[in-house]
Amino acid sequence: MTLTGMILFLASCLIIEKTFLLMLTAAQLIFVPLMVQLIIEKKIVFTWISMLAIFLIHIVPFHTLQMVFALIYLIFTMIVALHGLKRFFQRGFTNPAEISIDIGMMYLFIGGIWFFAYIAGIDTGFSTLITWLTAIHFHYSAFLFSIFVGFFGRIHDSGWYRTIVPMILTGPILVAVGITFWPFLEFISVLLYIFAIYSLIIMAYRATFSSILQAIFIRLSFSALGVTILFSLLYAANGVSIAFMLKIHGFVNCILFGMIGVIGWTLALPKTKQPIWSFPVSGIRGKLKETGEPVSGLVDDISVFLDTKTLPKTIVDFYEQTSHYQLFASVKWAMWFKPFALVYKLMSIQLQQLNLPISSKPIEMTGIIRAVDPELDGRHKPRAWIRQVNENTVFTAIYSHHYTDGRTYMNIALPLPFSTMIGILQLEVINQSLILTSEGEHDSGIYLAVGKSLFRLPLSERFVIEETEPGSLTALHKMRIFGIPFLKIEYDIHHKKNKC
Repeated sequence: MTLTGMILFLASCLIIEKTFLLMLTAAQLIFVPLMVQLIIEKKIVFTWISMLAIFLIHIVPFHTLQMVFALIYLIFTMIVALHGLKRFFQRGFTNPAEISIDIGMMYLFIGGIWFFAYIAGIDTGFSTLITWLTAIHFHYSAFLFSIFVGFFGRIHDSGWYRTIVPMILTGPILVAVGITFWPFLEFISVLLYIFAIYSLIIMAYRATFSSILQAIFIRLSFSALGVTILFSLLYAANGVSIAFMLKIHGFVNCILFGMIGVIGWTLALPKTKQPIWSFPVSGIRGKLKETGEPVSGLVDDISVFLDTKTLPKTIVDFYEQTSHYQLFASVKWAMWFKPFALVYKLMSIQLQQLNLPISSKPIEMTGIIRAVDPELDGRHKPRAWIRQVNENTVFTAIYSHHYTDGRTYMNIALPLPFSTMIGILQLEVINQSLILTSEGEHDSGIYLAVGKSLFRLPLSERFVIEETEPGSLTALHKMRIFGIPFLKIEYDIHHKKNKC
């Protein structure tokens, strides 16, 4: 494929009169097909067709045929974007390196749209040259750079890397919007982009690559982008002309960033570190309709999760004899999230799932625990804890557990329409308090199961359960979205014999 692309590109060099147009052609015939081949193991036959279509655009004299060939390339970019979307939905909000690759694949479609607009002569509200520049922007700064950043994340992961990835992934859109509508936004976004790029360069010089040659190529590629982004800053400040950008900025991006970077990653493609989730997932979708006999506790024996020697007896008894306890809850939504909670409340009343009150006034939660058919659920000894407030169902959570790499995890399913939310919690004892968290090791997390796909959500939760006196507990349940707190539930739990 690479050889074919190079031959077609060399042939294009003999045909295309405006040499600056070759920068985009190089990406379409060589860089993009090669990167797609590295990412997608299954060969896309349509790649060959799209490469031929790009070449033919420069040969055929008829505008209608040129539009047809541009449409073929647009379809190819859409196929690549759909593969990126599929990858994302198979994994979800985890592993920034792989997300960077996914987003890069989706960005290619935007580049394809602008390229089609350029060839078709569609009035985008901008000059023909700006339309072409936008197309090349999404092929290099969006597609190639996002892919390179993802590959780099496979060999280097740190808090710093995770911080700059969102800046890099949002950069192409912010810069494009700024160029189009608001120059000041362009200037600010370029500054953030510069910070992220130079941070990446520093990390690249500290990272260990598979060979010295690859290290030289990748560091040179990233450093070249560090130079060209300064030209972008000057352009945003009206310091240089478009003619200068085409000659210097475009050349350096195409040769030193694009070509050198592609060669560098093809020398040794880093393997993904994304784990393959194999834990059991509840097969129940929609409202739980069938339940069995009442069960006393959420678990039969909490010692399968951890050593209970330092765990207060009341906590052990609560999990093994849950029906003997009475719960009072105070739900506190973060102020910024309340509008979303109010909108969701309109749906949750109908769903009778995750149907939490808006008010923070303490309320009693009643409920019952019932066995669930293992053949229907698909997990080990599932049991449903159905909690209510004033006879309205608040939660229907189906509890089970599974074992992975020497640790037993609590495996909780909350059935939703056509799907199920899965909470995999890790348990540990700290200072005689029981901690249950989705931010633990291996399988820990909150997921959405749709069909056979398992999608990790940008949610996290943490329970802290403490004994206040024999027969009485307090529990604090905190939830975050994208790391931002949005919900806190405080529980007072009492043994029914100690009812207060």
